Amino acid sequence: MTLLPGVRSATVDTDRLRMHYVESGPADGTPIVMIHGNLSTGRFYEHLFPDLPDGYRVIAPDMRGFGDTEPLPLDATRGLADWAEDTGALLDALGVEQPPHLVGWSTGGAAIARYAHDRPVASLTFIDPVAPYGFGGTHRDGRPCFADFAGTGGGTTAPELVSRLAAGDASADSPFSIRSVMRAAYWAPTHVEPREDLLVTEVLKTVVGDDGYPGDSTPSQNWPGTAPGTRGILNALSPKYCDWSDIVELDPKPPVLWTHGEADVVVADSSALDMGTLGAAGEIPDWPGDGVFPPQPMVGQIRDILRRYADAGGRVCTEMFPGSGHGPHFDARDRWVAVFTDFLHSA
Repeated sequence: MTLLPGVRSATVDTDRLRMHYVESGPADGTPIVMIHGNLSTGRFYEHLFPDLPDGYRVIAPDMRGFGDTEPLPLDATRGLADWAEDTGALLDALGVEQPPHLVGWSTGGAAIARYAHDRPVASLTFIDPVAPYGFGGTHRDGRPCFADFAGTGGGTTAPELVSRLAAGDASADSPFSIRSVMRAAYWAPTHVEPREDLLVTEVLKTVVGDDGYPGDSTPSQNWPGTAPGTRGILNALSPKYCDWSDIVELDPKPPVLWTHGEADVVVADSSALDMGTLGAAGEIPDWPGDGVFPPQPMVGQIRDILRRYADAGGRVCTEMFPGSGHGPHFDARDRWVAVFTDFLHSA
């Protein structure tokens, strides 16, 4: 579909895979690289490009498993390392040598944290990032609820969502169609997204199956009967493999901006997608109780890690967005751009 004015689309061969991206700004501008989340693409940032400050080259790639990037498998045992290394390979292929300002939404938050361990960065901006200990199945301090990380990974998603994605369902006929999921979870219910048709089309490019979304799974004797596999995006997000709490050890420490929608139902202290939350609500039978498998306190975990980052000498800016959902850069776009721009100028 038609790009917004000033936005360019391209595909480049890197030394890891062929990647598609959208970009704006001068080729020699200070780089901003925006990494999307699960079930989205680089075009989920495109609406921000026109109002970002001059002098920056803004690059938003389609990450492995999504969009128009080469559909190679995702090795979940590396967490989001494939995404981080793919991003580095893209910048190398584009001849970008200056350390980038990195933005990571949701899943992308873990990817940019991993990137910062391997390469210099100018700053890190988290938009409702996955919790630092991964998604689901942990206590406040990051301890797993079960040794095999049962209750996380590829077996925890709704089968109807997977089947509708595979069928290319663009309708709103079911709460499990991607259009309905976006309206319920990506932004505040009061937000009407003018680019919704485009974004639905983008999500329907997702690689569906064991190597993509949701990934494979392993039977477990622990509740709720499924544990992570080794392939695909939901396993990469499992606390078995995903852990960016070691961001505290970065040296030097780039400045950090954390933006959070206070009405987020995805990354929350009682996430609507977390097995602990669903068990406590009676949606999944035989829940073993709060002492064994509590709802993961995701926002609390993010606060804890960023507080430790600040205590260790890092600069952390935090902005809460009352009433916003999982994507404040959608439902509070103008304020989010203003906050991000101020942060860029101070970084």
